[in-house]
Amino acid sequence: MSTTAPQENNTFTGLYTTVTDNIATLRLNDPTSRNALSSEMMAEIETALTDLGNRSDVHVVILEAKGPVFSSGHNLKEIMGDSKAEKMLALFNQCSGMMQTVVNLPKPVIAKVNGMATAAGCQLVASCDLAFASDKSAFATPGVNLGLFCSTPMVALSRNVSPKHAMEMLLGGEFMDAEHAMRIGLINRAVAEAELDDVVQEFAERIASKSPLTVKTGKTAFYRQLNMPLAEAYAYTSKVMAENMQTHDAQEGISAFLEKRSPNWQGK
Repeated sequence: MSTTAPQENNTFTGLYTTVTDNIATLRLNDPTSRNALSSEMMAEIETALTDLGNRSDVHVVILEAKGPVFSSGHNLKEIMGDSKAEKMLALFNQCSGMMQTVVNLPKPVIAKVNGMATAAGCQLVASCDLAFASDKSAFATPGVNLGLFCSTPMVALSRNVSPKHAMEMLLGGEFMDAEHAMRIGLINRAVAEAELDDVVQEFAERIASKSPLTVKTGKTAFYRQLNMPLAEAYAYTSKVMAENMQTHDAQEGISAFLEKRSPNWQGK
C-alpha cells in the first residue's frame, strides 16, 4: 500500500477532509446545525467527492460526522426561508445530484455512523456503498410527521431494503436502532461504539489494498446491472469481465495468486 501525507481542505467550516494511506475521510463538521444538508453543505460535499474521485492516491472514501448527529437531513430553516416551488425543486434536485455523485463515484464510499441519521441524512447513508454504525446510532425518515413525505430519501432507501421495510420507515416516521437497521439491510454492521473506528478502518484498508482499477470496474458494473433484466445483466457483465481480463492488474493478480506472492497493482 502506498503512503501519502495527510492533506486537509478547510474551505468550508462544515466540511473537513483528510487523505492518508490511500484512504480519504470526509467529515461533516457542523454539529451546531446537526450536520444539516444545507445547500452550502451539499455543494461542498459534491465538490469534495468529485475531487477525491479524480485523485489517483485515493482508493476509498470514509464519510463520517462530528457530534451526536450524523446528519439531520435538509436544513428546515433554509427550507422555510424560501419555500417557493422553483426554489424547492432546485434544492431537492441538488440533493438528488449529490446522492448520485456518491453512487457514481469510481471509489467505494463507506458511511461511518455514530449518531442519528434522519431524512436526507438517512438517504446519505443508504446512498453509500457500505455502512457501519455504532450501537448509539438511530435511523429515521420522519418527514411524514411534518407533513413533508420523505420522497427523495425513499429512492435510496427502497434500493437498500425491501418495500415493506421501506414503507414501515416512511409511513411510521419512527427511529430504529442500529441492530434493526442491520437486520433490514440499511447498514452492513452494527458494532459497539468503541469498536466502530477499528472496524471501519480495517475494512477501508482491505479495500485500499485492492487494485483501484478493478474496484472501479466492479462498482460501476454493480450499479449498472442492478435494474437490468436477467439476460441483459449477464450479457453486460460477461463483457465487463472479458474487458477486465485484458487489464494488467487482472493478469498480475492471477499470476501472483498462482505464484503465491503479493500482487503489484498498477491501476491499468
